[in-house]
Amino acid sequence: MRIYEIINKKKRGQALTKEEIRFTIEGYTSGLIPDYQISPLMMAIYFQGMNVEETTALTMAMVDSGDIVDLSGLGDITADKHSTGGVGDKTTLIVIPIVAALGLTVAKMSGRGLGHTGGTVDKLEAIPGFRTALSSEEFLGIVKKHGLCVAGQSGNLAPADKKLYALRDVTATVDSTPLIAASIMSKKIAAGAEVILLDVKTGSGAFMKTLEDAKSLATAMVDIGKGCGRKTAALITDMSAPLGYAIGNSLEIKEVVQILANDVDERSKDLYEVSVALAANMLFLAGRGTEDECAKMVEEVIKNGEALKKLADMVEAQGGNRLYIEDVNSFKPASTIKEVVSPESGYIGSMDAESIGISGMILGAGRETADDEIDYSAGIILYKKTSDYVEKGEVIAAFHTTKSETITAATKKFLEAITLVSKKPDERIMVYQKIGFK
Repeated sequence: MRIYEIINKKKRGQALTKEEIRFTIEGYTSGLIPDYQISPLMMAIYFQGMNVEETTALTMAMVDSGDIVDLSGLGDITADKHSTGGVGDKTTLIVIPIVAALGLTVAKMSGRGLGHTGGTVDKLEAIPGFRTALSSEEFLGIVKKHGLCVAGQSGNLAPADKKLYALRDVTATVDSTPLIAASIMSKKIAAGAEVILLDVKTGSGAFMKTLEDAKSLATAMVDIGKGCGRKTAALITDMSAPLGYAIGNSLEIKEVVQILANDVDERSKDLYEVSVALAANMLFLAGRGTEDECAKMVEEVIKNGEALKKLADMVEAQGGNRLYIEDVNSFKPASTIKEVVSPESGYIGSMDAESIGISGMILGAGRETADDEIDYSAGIILYKKTSDYVEKGEVIAAFHTTKSETITAATKKFLEAITLVSKKPDERIMVYQKIGFK
């Protein structure tokens, strides 16, 4: 078998066999096949695509390139949730304690944020003492005792994906649906969960800007998951504006706690709606009841405080101070808080989520490069959201930062993201479609 022939075959639009794909991934991971031969193959896949069988074979070859987490000793159904990322997307920290409080076992590995999107690991590390770097024994021990744990991704989880992604990043082949789907699902499959619910975002703050592209990615990932023997489904949800009112790590933890304490702010209704839908559908996928029954269970476990307690238990188990969950005023505020006012009157017609996320990054809440340090107190609190009416000079947001010199640039970026209109826009649709439940 020769990599030259495999490149040529895909260049002509022919489907690769499972053996050819495995030969390629094993050769590349071991160093026997060089970058200069994988690069044209990635470009051929970009233009010619891959069918379901090919994409599933690629995913499994990437899974087998490294460690596979064995969750079989945890007993009950193990579940995982993945979001394709966005701005103010703190759904994982709401959904996971809810479903764990209702009996699902969630052993989750999450990543850090980069650019305009936030990372679950960064949010949790805003809590003093919280550890996301855990040994496999610690990780599984916490899951077994408490029913949930959120850790940083293992360095040897699907290493072929890490190597391929670095190459795709410099060869303009990142935005290929089969390659994106295989990249995400290789890590989900390797993480060991039996039930996988995908939250595929669409809109200005999402990687997939259009509903059509989001459907394509969701379908590809669901097909892979099912092809690998996992119960897999997806929700396509809106990311045309930030989720909730908080953007930035400790600020988002505060909003999470507020929701789990059943104190839902008007500005958090979009976040609450998406989180309840994700939790209910995760339970439904795991066979815990009908959709309506699962939704009622979710609402009840929020009202009775069990989900919030579950989050506090997890924080404590991972070395964090649970006081920061029980009293969010424990978080140290940013040294500078600056209000941003509306330059005109009108309804907020749209809020470009990506630009608002970049504003938060400028303030110190995110990273422009992987080596940048995060200011956990930095971020944005939104006082007005899409469809709200604002008067000229009215406060629409507050910037939190320890770097006052960033405020001018962040304000300019933020105000460019806000579009004012004379007529009140329609309410946003938060859940567009469900895929894979039948």
